[in-house]
Amino acid sequence: MSTTPFAPAVVATHGSTDPADPLVVLLHGRGSDEQQILALAPHLPTGVAYAAVRAPIAEGGGYAWFANRGIGRPQAGSLGETTTWFRRWLDEVAPAGRPVVLVGFSGGAAFAGALVLADPARYAGAAVLYGTLPFDAGLSTDPGQLAHLPVFVAQGDADHVIPRELLDRTWQYLLAESGAPTVALRQPGGHQLTAEVVHRLAEWVAHRLGHVVHQGAVEAGTRPAPT
Repeated sequence: MSTTPFAPAVVATHGSTDPADPLVVLLHGRGSDEQQILALAPHLPTGVAYAAVRAPIAEGGGYAWFANRGIGRPQAGSLGETTTWFRRWLDEVAPAGRPVVLVGFSGGAAFAGALVLADPARYAGAAVLYGTLPFDAGLSTDPGQLAHLPVFVAQGDADHVIPRELLDRTWQYLLAESGAPTVALRQPGGHQLTAEVVHRLAEWVAHRLGHVVHQGAVEAGTRPAPT
């Protein structure tokens, strides 16, 4: 009998239906839903499976990934429950060996951060878009915690949704302390994706998945198909 307080995941998909292909999981912002974030998928590389997951906590007209102590500051207990719920879903659709990349926007960025901080070896990469890592929420942010995990981070200079101290702390941690090989992009503008960020994100996803597919082929003793 499941101990989770949440219903089964609601998921919208795009792209490949081959369960062996790499999986990119799209995590929407607070108060949004899976359909809104799925609109990002057509702008990202083809030949990949995309899954946009609806956050499990109903909030207003949308959904949230965790209860907050304040904007960008998850309650540790709530975050622990939702990450456990997510991992159960993920382990069913992406068993060991299937590469998984997380792409989170705003509240979804904090949730992606929680997942990789808890188990960095589980993921092939993570994109933290216009959001903060979940600091002071029961997860380790020790130096080197994300060593060898490729990360893409994008922020807006005029973002007034996420507290600036948290954006700056996220930037500092990812680029100087985490150990993650990080591609960072900071632009003028507020709390919204720009065409340039989407373009750079698509390049990063393509590079990241090209690497893991090639590496998997080498480890299996085969040659990847020419591109």
